[in-house]
Amino acid sequence: MRQFFAILAISIVAVSGPARAADDLAKGNYVKECIDAASKTHSIPAEILLILLNVENGRLGKVSQNTNDTVDIGPMQVNQIWLPKLAAHWRASREATYRALRDEFCANVEGGAWILRQALDEADGDLWEGIGLYHSHNERHKATYRRLVLAQGRRLQREAVAETGSTERGAALTRGGR
Repeated sequence: MRQFFAILAISIVAVSGPARAADDLAKGNYVKECIDAASKTHSIPAEILLILLNVENGRLGKVSQNTNDTVDIGPMQVNQIWLPKLAAHWRASREATYRALRDEFCANVEGGAWILRQALDEADGDLWEGIGLYHSHNERHKATYRRLVLAQGRRLQREAVAETGSTERGAALTRGGR
């Protein structure tokens, strides 16, 4: 997971300006704080948000064209169909909401977490159904997305175990163990 925070931080630093923000980003603090705040605000495990960020594979400033003539915006690849509802939720204009989703990491993660919360509420708290609904209401698309989320979760878990294992082995070697 630390590696994922680092990758996110590097991608954000590439488009950020102020030196202090770059320092915080380089440490991963900014990314972690944004994810933790969205997690707490919307009662969603931070790990789920990390997995969705990984699956969506968006970047700040990135707007991706979809085959249905809509676009996905920023790191969480928030679909433009959510602009009116998010704008109302944030009490902002659609244009300001679009720019925030595209250009501000915390706003994008908060927006994505809010959308996931809507999906989880619609699914009566069923995590997997909510994750599917985050992506689509089409059964085939939901199933495909859930498989992607599960695969990414497993991959991140393997990386975390490998990182922990190598850290523990390194600590044992420095203590004189094997």
